[in-house]
Amino acid sequence: MFDVDQFIADLRATLGERSRKAMKEVVQRAVSDSAAVVRTLGEPEKPGVEVLHKSPELVVLTLAWSPMQVTLPHNHRMSAVIGMYGGREDNTFWRRTKEGSKFAIEPASGEALGTGDVALLGPDIVHSVVNPLGKISAAIHVYDGPFLTIERSMWDAETLQEQPFDINVVAKGMAPPAR
Repeated sequence: MFDVDQFIADLRATLGERSRKAMKEVVQRAVSDSAAVVRTLGEPEKPGVEVLHKSPELVVLTLAWSPMQVTLPHNHRMSAVIGMYGGREDNTFWRRTKEGSKFAIEPASGEALGTGDVALLGPDIVHSVVNPLGKISAAIHVYDGPFLTIERSMWDAETLQEQPFDINVVAKGMAPPAR
């Protein structure tokens, strides 16, 4: 059984250890029984974000990606653990580059996450996400800081130039693609 309050308590306990590996293990235990997570949280019916916990040292979200959704490259500026409990997300990890006086990014690597998979992202990671499926994909996202209020960056899809993170631009990606 997946118990949200116990899950948050277990995550909070890892903060004292300052161990992202321990945090990843808590998320891994949870999503290893994805059916239990779905029974507790419900099957996502539409794309979006739900806050399960918010404090200055820990933010826990559920995130549902639209079918075929693509996000702009973005950063978190803190460590993150992503645990898939439904569907799939394909991550592209980007490396920062400098072109003259401008900073940009270039692809560096990638990782596909399916149901039950967990990824630990360091505080300097820049990534973009694709849900390659024709159905909603769902994940638990855990951040070891004030993720919802911190200034972050995103990168323009065409120029790959850094710009301030704009939730209004990103939120457009949460809607199902136009047909």
